[in-house]
Parts: sequence; structure tokens; C-alpha cells
Amino acid sequence: MSKLRVAMIAPPWLPVPPDGYGGIENVLDALIPELIKLGVEVELFTTGNSTIKASKKHWIYKFGQYEHIHKPQYEALPISIAHLQFAINYIEEDGNFDIIHDHNGFIGPLLFYNASEKLPPVVHTLHGPPFSMLGRSELGVPDNSLMWRQFKQPRNLYMVPISKALGKSSPPNLKHRMLPAIHNALAVQQFPFQTRKDNYFVTLARFHPEKGQHIAVKACLELGQKLKMVGGVNDITNPRALILELANPLSKYRSDVCFRYFSDSIFPYLKVGQIEHMGELKGVRKLNLIKKSKGLLFPIQWDEPFGMAAIEALACGTPVIAMAHGALPEIIEHGVNGFLATNEKEFKHYMTKIDEIDPAACRTSVEQKFSADTMATRYLESYKSILHTDFS
Repeated sequence: MSKLRVAMIAPPWLPVPPDGYGGIENVLDALIPELIKLGVEVELFTTGNSTIKASKKHWIYKFGQYEHIHKPQYEALPISIAHLQFAINYIEEDGNFDIIHDHNGFIGPLLFYNASEKLPPVVHTLHGPPFSMLGRSELGVPDNSLMWRQFKQPRNLYMVPISKALGKSSPPNLKHRMLPAIHNALAVQQFPFQTRKDNYFVTLARFHPEKGQHIAVKACLELGQKLKMVGGVNDITNPRALILELANPLSKYRSDVCFRYFSDSIFPYLKVGQIEHMGELKGVRKLNLIKKSKGLLFPIQWDEPFGMAAIEALACGTPVIAMAHGALPEIIEHGVNGFLATNEKEFKHYMTKIDEIDPAACRTSVEQKFSADTMATRYLESYKSILHTDFS
């Protein structure tokens, strides 16, 4: 039999692997090599500065377009459309792909739902956000379920949620095309394991009310604990640049929810030597900070679709204290690799018990459930279940 040939479509915003932050791109960096090891031909549609090894790489944009991602839709949307339509045109003209695996949120399902039936079956990974946005109206985020209800009969489109929690919330009209959830994963060997920890907690997330960093700040101040916070504010990744914007009454970020959240709920409580903002870290600096931390604080205030930061910390032997929302109960085994809290009081209490968690158990939980080879094997099973063909 011939080899399975997959058209893997990354978003156009960042290269694979990314130079710093990039959730989907990091997942693809783990997935693609493992699929190739399993004998799959993976042709990646990405940006020209992607350095990952694939069977072939195709692109319309030479560089990642992240500088435009937060711009108005009339500026950002054409980038996604050009990238995806380029991939669709290539795949249709080629005519010999077996599966399309798409990772472009919202716009991907829309285009493939309306695409020619000449295309092969499409697997779209649902990276989030959750289907229903109800309960987030105070953040000015509209309910997206109205959009999903319009997908009446997606004949050639299948969807894979990245957690059971995400898939469970899918609307009825998508249930018959919803494949079993496949957790995101990472190449465990790339994450340094350390048992001896320093006396500080860490947060790893973009600053946003739904990420709840203010809860971590409050708890650390009340307990007299040190906290190092890693993450950007909108597209501001450098702490010095952020300070300049905060001091500027005419800053273009004044109306941004992330900027206001940091300005009002985080910045007033920063304290040198105790509560510190590190900006966006990457590479060795980020891993060193994680592996030495005694615990990752993950006080999310929404139904997190997955939580890559959580498994990154666990891979380093760093336990996680999280609010029990979304996919976190699928990642954290209470009392084994961390703790799950239902309110702020419990969250703070579990911080005092962090030393009870064995770093080795944290690492083992990732090796057993969230390794790249496990993810790749499950995706290959999904491909085959759609095609009903035994590729070898």
C-alpha cells in the first residue's frame, strides 16, 4: 500500500517552530516529526521562515504575519484567506492528498465547509475558544455559538477537539462530525527535569482577565510568597516597553482589555523581589525559570480548551495549582501532579501544600498522557477511521 499523504495547514501568523510564544505552532512542532516516524508523508503549508523538517513545505508568505494579527479584520482577514485559499488551490490541483489537517480557527472550517467536493476529507483541530461564549459578555466577547449553528451538513469536514471538555460543549449539529478528543502534547525530551526547586511560584500566560493572574498576585501577597509572571500584554512582550505604554496617556492600547487588566489589576501590586513581571520569555530562559519554580499557578477564570503551560511545567517536574475549569481536570490529577481548586480560598490553601507533590510524578504524567508520540498515534488512528483504508 502507498503511504498516507497529509496536507498539514498551520496558521500564517508564526513559523513552525515559533521563536517564542506560539501554542498551535509548538503543537505542530511536536506532531509532525512523530507522524513522519510513523511513515506518514506530511506536507506543511506554513510561512517561509519555518525551519521544521517536513516531507515538503509550501507557503505564500515568506515570513510570519503576527504583526498584523491584532489589526482590524479588513487588514488581518485577507492574510488568513490568502494563506488558506493558496493551500486549497494547491491541494485541489495536485489531486493526490489523502487527508487535509487544518489548524486555522473559524476561517478554516468556513472555507472547507464550502469548498469543492473534489478535496480529500478535512480534519480540523479545534484549538478553542470554547463553543459558547456566554458568560463572557462583560469582556465584550460575543457568543460564537450562532456561527457554529450554521454548519448544517459538513459532509467532508471532521473536527477533533483538544480536550473532552471542549468537545462536550459542541452544538448538536456538529456532534456527528466530532471525532474523539486528542490532547495537545509536547516532545518531553526537550524539557529539562529538575527535582530541586527555588522558592518562587510562576505564571505562564498572556495577561487577560480570563487567565486570572490577579488571583495569583493576591494569594502570593497574602502568603508572603514570591511570584514571577511570564507573558505579554497584547503584542507588548518587553517589560520596559510596557512601562512606557502605561505611562503614556495617549497610548493606543488604552482601550484594549488586556492592557486595562494589567494596568488596573496587576501593575499596582508589582513589588521588586516579590511580585515581578518578566515579560515574554523563550528558549532556555523560559525553561530555566519553569524548572526551578516550586509551582505553576494557573488560576483560570474560563473554560480553558487545554492548557499547554500546564504540561510544559509538569514536564519540568513543576507541579500545577489550577482552577478546575475546562480541560484542567483532564491534565491535573489532584494530589498527584498538582491541585485543583474551586475557589480562591482553596487555591491559596493548596499553595501551602505544594511541597507534597513529587516532581517525578509530574514528569511521569506527561510522559504517559501528553507525549508527542501518543498524540501522533491518535491522529493517525483518526485519519484511518475516516478513510477506512490501511496505509502502510
